Amino acid sequence: MATITFWGAVGTVTGSRHQLELDGKKYLIDCGMFQGLKENRLRNWEPFPTAPYDFDKVFLTHAHIDHTGYLPRFVNEGFQGQVHCTYATRDLCEVMLHDSAHLQEEDAKWANKRGYSKHKPALPLYTVDDAEKAMKLFQPVHYGYEMYLNNSVRIKFKDAGHILGSSFIDIKRIDGRSSKKILFSGDFGRPDRPVLREPVQVYNVDYLILESTYGDRLHEDNDPYEELEKVINESYRRRGVLIIPSFSVGRTQTILYAIREMEKDNKIPVMPVYLDSPMAIRATEIFEGRINDLNLTARKKRLAGENIFRPEELHICKTVDESKAINRVSEKAIIISASGMVTGGRILHHLAYRLPESQNTVLFIGYQAKGTRGRTILEGKPEVKIHGQKVPVRARVESISGFSGHGDYQEIIAWLKAFNKKPKKTFIVHGEPEASQAMAEHIRQELNWETVIPKFGDHFELDF
Repeated sequence: MATITFWGAVGTVTGSRHQLELDGKKYLIDCGMFQGLKENRLRNWEPFPTAPYDFDKVFLTHAHIDHTGYLPRFVNEGFQGQVHCTYATRDLCEVMLHDSAHLQEEDAKWANKRGYSKHKPALPLYTVDDAEKAMKLFQPVHYGYEMYLNNSVRIKFKDAGHILGSSFIDIKRIDGRSSKKILFSGDFGRPDRPVLREPVQVYNVDYLILESTYGDRLHEDNDPYEELEKVINESYRRRGVLIIPSFSVGRTQTILYAIREMEKDNKIPVMPVYLDSPMAIRATEIFEGRINDLNLTARKKRLAGENIFRPEELHICKTVDESKAINRVSEKAIIISASGMVTGGRILHHLAYRLPESQNTVLFIGYQAKGTRGRTILEGKPEVKIHGQKVPVRARVESISGFSGHGDYQEIIAWLKAFNKKPKKTFIVHGEPEASQAMAEHIRQELNWETVIPKFGDHFELDF
């Protein structure tokens, strides 16, 4: 027997943390940070429900902060085991966890300086030192490598197509000629995307833990390249500045690739593109160095010498002074900065400066969770709070869903239809309540599978 307990990514799209107990040992699948609504964010500060030192290993599906960002705190509270993931995930985590810790230290410092925190003094969730300690525990593996937890249980990481290094975690118990399998989807990618490979098809699954971010929606049929082309050209004609809040890993590289392709095809004018996120800059360098993890088209272009993530007038802004200097740019430019949901980072300063001006445009290219500033702006609210100040929203606000790294419910159902047997249970996680409920209903109607939508702390026994 085995048990699974859900400590996150239930009733919300963030804080992915799934506790799996096998043969007397405890494992954590993902160790994510909660984001969005305050009630969720406060969970980051609560002691982990199971003592971290009781866990033998942590397995990470991919590097995004809502799947990895709690790890330094977890280590600070006593975890001393190994952290397993793909090599690309390890490389990205080294950047992202350090950046997350740095941002929290800076936000705490800023809050103490401005006095807008209720806590005296404001403290970071964890420090850069905690992040560095966590990185020492990483032991990465290649896709497809067979790692054994004991004589009968093996684990494989399989390409999920979501971001560089993203994985399905495939856990299989072998008993003579029979076997049983648990599969954690992590974040499910999309077919036919630039740069990355498609999600690998998986078979013979007995228990499936499945994300549902877009469980109640379909991505638009419109070509996202054409939509981006239209937004860029309209911004250029209005002599405005286009600000793109972007996730540093995955979405930023896709947008840089798209801009370069459109420049090559003369579909948009060449204009200054400012990449203003130290984490996104380092992540882009990792993408450029991991050609083996890209799809065939991207690999061919790289082998032909093309700098596929480098628009013609790309400006890399590493320092604070270089970031501040962007304020002197008044027209016909693009700013790409993190974070993607406007929860922190340099994007806050750009939006505080640019949102009040009607000639500017803010373009969202990814999911905006409830309770985030990105969601507030996207919903058309007249003002948004940034650094304790109310900022009027007069800039044009646009959104393109086609660049999302998450499969919609039809894309997921199409993948599930290739399963060669019905899982005993499918647990629906990583979605807002409406999305998870809709995903569960789609699966029941299309496949007649048993679905479960767990709540925080729910505990299940698995015949495994």
